[in-house]
Amino acid sequence: MKKTHFELIILGSGPAGLTAGLYAARARLDHLLIEKGAAGGQVLLTDWVDNYPGFPDGLSGFELAEKMEAHARRFGLNTLTANVVSMDLSQTPKRLTTEDGEQLSCNALIICTGARPQLLGIPGEVEFTGRGVSYCATCDAPFYRNMHVAVVGGGNTAVQEASHLTKFASRVTLIHRRDALRATKIVQERAFANDKIDFIWNSHITAIEGEKGVERIHIKDNSGKETSLAVDGVFILIGVIPNSEMLPLQLLKAEHGGFIPTDNETRTAIAGVMAAGDIRSKEVRQIVNAAGEGATAVLAAEHYLNNSTL
Repeated sequence: MKKTHFELIILGSGPAGLTAGLYAARARLDHLLIEKGAAGGQVLLTDWVDNYPGFPDGLSGFELAEKMEAHARRFGLNTLTANVVSMDLSQTPKRLTTEDGEQLSCNALIICTGARPQLLGIPGEVEFTGRGVSYCATCDAPFYRNMHVAVVGGGNTAVQEASHLTKFASRVTLIHRRDALRATKIVQERAFANDKIDFIWNSHITAIEGEKGVERIHIKDNSGKETSLAVDGVFILIGVIPNSEMLPLQLLKAEHGGFIPTDNETRTAIAGVMAAGDIRSKEVRQIVNAAGEGATAVLAAEHYLNNSTL
């Protein structure tokens, strides 16, 4: 008979989920990691990772995900490829239902479903992702040393990242749909005072073009006038969307469109349920802190399993 109940289920296999899986397997917890696709999460969309500790020469996002998964499997990681579409976390055991109608249950759950970038949905965006189109300046800015890049957006993230990019790029052009930024005043003031940042107002990008990488973007202003701009990269920073469609958001007290608040130990509002990685409500979304949260979540889950009456 197929096993359907586990001490711990980990939902998602990005850096947080894979690290949680490694720690759970190594601790010999009765666990299952569920992933609907390939392991790695958004790391798989990253052309090159240059800032993960232990890899001084850098490596591709695919390679890093592959190594993380192999590391966890060395300790006996148990996995299931399935798409979880709903769950009942109102009592223990927690119950999860897959798209195929399979019922699974667990005493503790770690949610690592991650998030995805908000896309512009324009020609060239998907084709050049990882080849000039980026959704994280903190991750990719060093690759654009002495180059001209465009930033799309007008909120805190876009404006702060535009300022960060000036440490590397020779020129940063920020493109915003409106005639005023949405970022806080102090963030705006720093950007306006930076002579390496140009602003194009009341405009949006309609297409991204190039050969092997990004070479130009097409821009249309609110009057309908179209122009093109030669750039080496485009940073699309208009927000991220949590992968939270299957989660009971009210019980988890979700905020900001579906991100899950936790304490410092990754515990959510529901006893026995932890959240790690990009699904958490937080400011910093990096591979390294997602991995750390995955480890913390397993330790919190283990403490729960050892000390609760369930």
